[in-house]
Order: sequence, then C-alpha cells, then structure tokens
Amino acid sequence: MLSPGAPLPPDIKLAGSVVLIIATVGTVMITCDAWVIDEMRQLPRGFVEMFDILIDLGKSGWILFPIVGLLMLSCYARSYAPKRYAKLVIATLEVRLSFLFLAIGVPGLVSSFATELIGRARPYVADGDPFIFHPLAFHAQYASLPSGHSTTAFAAAVAIGAVWPHLRPSVWSYALLVAASRVIVIAHFPSDVLASAIVGVLGALLVRNYFASRRLVFSIRSDGSVYALPGPSWKRLRAVTSSINDGA
Repeated sequence: MLSPGAPLPPDIKLAGSVVLIIATVGTVMITCDAWVIDEMRQLPRGFVEMFDILIDLGKSGWILFPIVGLLMLSCYARSYAPKRYAKLVIATLEVRLSFLFLAIGVPGLVSSFATELIGRARPYVADGDPFIFHPLAFHAQYASLPSGHSTTAFAAAVAIGAVWPHLRPSVWSYALLVAASRVIVIAHFPSDVLASAIVGVLGALLVRNYFASRRLVFSIRSDGSVYALPGPSWKRLRAVTSSINDGA
C-alpha cells in the first residue's frame, strides 16, 4: 500500500490520465455533439463556405513536405559548406527540422490509425447521430474520430511553439481555427476535435521529451521542466549561406 502523501507510481498516473481523457471525450460526445452539429446546420451558407476554404490549412502535407524539402536542402548545403563552423550551424538546423517532422508526423500517424480502427461516422453521414460506429470500415465517411486535420494543427502548435516560444500565440490561434473549421463545416463532431487536440498535444510533447532526454534541441532543468536550447540565429544562417556562395 502507498503511504499517505507518497507520490503515485508512473503506471497509476498514466492509467488515471487515460481514464480521465476517455471520460472527458465521452462526456462531450454525450452532452454536446448532437446539439452543436444541429446548431452548425443553422449557420449561413456563406459563413460556412468561408471556413471551408481554411480546411487545407490542417493537412499535414502543407507542413511536412516543406520540412522535408528544407532537410534535403540543408543536407545539400552542408556537403558544400567550406568551414566546420558552417557545417555545425547547418547540422543544428537539421536537428530542429527533424524534431518538427517527428513531433507533427508521429501524432498524425497515430491519429490515422485510430481513425480507421474506431470507424466513427461523420456528422453529415450520421445525420448528427454521434453514436454510429463501423470499426475498420476504411472509408472516408467513417473517419471522424479523431480528426486528422486537428491532430496535425495542435501537434504543429506544440512543436513550433516549443522551438520558438514567441510564435505560440500565432500557432495556437491557427490550431483553434482549424479545429473550429472542422466542426463548422460538419466534417467532425466536437468530441472528435477534442480527442484530436489531446493526441496532437501529447504526441508532440512525448517527442519533445525524447529529444530533451538526449539534449537535442531541448534540455531538462533540475526541476524537471523542459526548455529549448539556443538555435542558430538568422544572422548566422545568412553568414553560412554567404560562405557557401563564396566557396561555390
């Protein structure tokens, strides 16, 4: 037995967190989903179409493909960098890009797997009924829980905000906008985007902690908090670019 005041073991904390998350999502599913979707149907068509334009902002390709492109470009630049200092700056940038790719991509993969496994009907298919499920349906109409767009958006908000804290207001506004758009266009229930936010945030934080444990991009203070290590400034990156151009 645990003595009074003793900290809970990690496995008990994890189990408690999972139960709390499931209970929260379930409560929203029962109390809010049908009512919110019914309210969304009353919105003016022009207002909904405006949010429909924003849907692509949550596609992972809009974020991951540019990161891959930058990684390829940085590898090419590092091979032509004339000085060891320049190679080190580029390598530091590559580690940050790798973190962003994994912190956004891994939660996205988990979300995609869970979506197919759960097989929840989208609101427009279920006529607003939040309790229609066809597990392993492997069809877009039964890919409501969780929302892939929202997972990507929240994972990106955490990952980008972790590396560049001054961008947090902007990236969190982006994530909330993407999540709201998925409900407004009746592509997802509120509980879908809530579950997606949890998957995106926790997934990105786990990747961050993995990097921090190896003192890559982040480090861990004595009190257990994680902070971003200083990265290459724009001034240094411009200097590296100039050195490569001069050596070409």
